[in-house]
Amino acid sequence: MKLETSSLQAPQTGRTKALDLINWLGRLFKRFGITLFSWDTETMLRKAERSAGFSIDSAEFLTGFRQLTASIQQEASLNTFGHIALKRTVERAAQGRLEIERELTRNPEILEEDITEPTFVIGLPRTGTTILQALLSRDSRYRSPLAWECLLPYPAPTPETYRQNPRIDQIRKEFEQLFTLVPDFRKMHYMEADEPQECLGITALNFASYQYVCLCTLPSYADWFFNEADQLENMRWHKRFLQFMQSGGVRPARWLLKSPLHLVRLNALFEVYPDARIIMTHRDPRETVASMSSLLSSVRSAYTDGEDHERSSHETLTFWARAYDRFLDARDELGRDDQILDVKFEDFASDQIGTVDRIYAHFGWPLDATNRAHMQDFLRSQPKDKHGVHNYSLEAFSLTNADIEREYARYFTFLDTL
Repeated sequence: MKLETSSLQAPQTGRTKALDLINWLGRLFKRFGITLFSWDTETMLRKAERSAGFSIDSAEFLTGFRQLTASIQQEASLNTFGHIALKRTVERAAQGRLEIERELTRNPEILEEDITEPTFVIGLPRTGTTILQALLSRDSRYRSPLAWECLLPYPAPTPETYRQNPRIDQIRKEFEQLFTLVPDFRKMHYMEADEPQECLGITALNFASYQYVCLCTLPSYADWFFNEADQLENMRWHKRFLQFMQSGGVRPARWLLKSPLHLVRLNALFEVYPDARIIMTHRDPRETVASMSSLLSSVRSAYTDGEDHERSSHETLTFWARAYDRFLDARDELGRDDQILDVKFEDFASDQIGTVDRIYAHFGWPLDATNRAHMQDFLRSQPKDKHGVHNYSLEAFSLTNADIEREYARYFTFLDTL
């Protein structure tokens, strides 16, 4: 997408009258002193334990859960819709994690499941990672965690239930409800119940995930996530999740995974998955930062009535610059360039199948005619701007090219080597 140069209004997610009514009713109750939502950490934990019939003693899980709920209470400024949606998300994640751990405790042999040569698509947000993962997932030898699996993970799907079960129907219905209330979501981000989900949907179950930061302003939680969260334990949980998922009998030749957040934990990724293959997407930050800021601010504006788009844009500017610096440090330290393939966004946008051919040739993977046809069919079903045009500009967020060139100076130097 071409970067707009004309002045644009800072984005606010389009709201329907139904969403406005929900928020108005919440304000009305609050005016009369009626408390509808409690974010008491221990109460929420006990509720999840009762629902799952299991309690957890993972220090990393409990620390993340407490960091998150404290940050929400103190910093999030949620509206009524935000309280409803985020509370459901947090409670569901806690219950899902406990259900998985209960199963792993009863059947520890699940942790002997092999995860061989997983493929990770990583790169800055808005660099084509989502559509590349969705495209590669058309290869029948791959398996990606699906959105419904991350939201309602228990029990692990079997070959008979993998593509059709009540949980898929439930998440599909919830997504439709979300798109009805907040129709702009679809034009900004590809999201379907039975399509691949990012790894942040997995780490959300460990409560060390940028997913929560995307929904509302959580500065203390974001700082904890970047500087203190144990990313090695986060990736160890990631592997436990994959082992649990394939224990139902849907065992792929290779897992296909994706998240820009792997930029901050490359060392941990390779420690847990030493035979991993990485496809690294690249795009000029002068293009991506405006798009990322627009997406973040638009999503947050659905969860709060006080979204500050300039704050979100400067948060975006600095967070991902620091993430990239950390990635480049780790990449230099690890010396695993033979396991990493760099892909320019422009090359992928102009020739998707040609890029796939290059990826497969680089890693020595075969691509048969049937799987190639599946990929081509998918591309035909996803025309550009299928759900509307996502417009954005730097100046709408009080950012300049100079800001980006300063913060991403090291990354620009790296780009010049590709």
